[in-house]
Amino acid sequence: MGMTRRSTLLIGENIWKEYPMGKNQALQVLKGVDIEIRHGEFVVIVGPSGSGKSTLLHILGGLDRPTDGIVKLGEQNVFAHTEEQLALFRNRSLGFIFQFHHLLPEFSALENVCMPALIAGKTVKEATPRAQILLEQVGLADRARHKPNELSGGEQQRVAVARALMNNPKLVLADEPSGNLDEENGLSLHRLLVHLSEEFGMTFVVATHNFDLTRRAHRVLRLSEGKLNVSRHQ
Repeated sequence: MGMTRRSTLLIGENIWKEYPMGKNQALQVLKGVDIEIRHGEFVVIVGPSGSGKSTLLHILGGLDRPTDGIVKLGEQNVFAHTEEQLALFRNRSLGFIFQFHHLLPEFSALENVCMPALIAGKTVKEATPRAQILLEQVGLADRARHKPNELSGGEQQRVAVARALMNNPKLVLADEPSGNLDEENGLSLHRLLVHLSEEFGMTFVVATHNFDLTRRAHRVLRLSEGKLNVSRHQ
């Protein structure tokens, strides 16, 4: 897959993250990470538990501020925003998929998928057609009216994928998206994510332990001891 034609979407420069650990001590999780993500790439970040994969994803997605360093999405310096601007920016530009689906139990699958658009100020009437299309794309058109407790684990995670795509994000960040699923549902979810990436040119950055998912990636980056190294190019 010729990567030369792809333009840069996101750049992270010299990202440090440390957590205070009491008197004059700090736990350094990220130690000067540099990362570049290009439009339409499917990038996987691997590394041992506790290596900081989730922390890095949260910083790239503006969910957590770095101790030092810069993240730029397009021309925007993510952390130049106030908290309020940052929330708007996340909602409009980014999609998130977590290990746990975080669906709202009292709402149907369709209503859950609509949620990011409603937060962005659209009406239910405006949001519903796209939500229905997305549910169709993740194979759940016939489950739109079901509530999360009426869906299997794999179906719930597919609803979460559709919700992440609702506002047509520039970048989708997924943190161990299949970590809570059995092998069969996990493989099915991986195929779906790669299909969405290829079919619609979506950009994914996925933190995972899963070998099947790393096999499908354009690039694999390894995080260890707070540093990021290229593990594999395709």
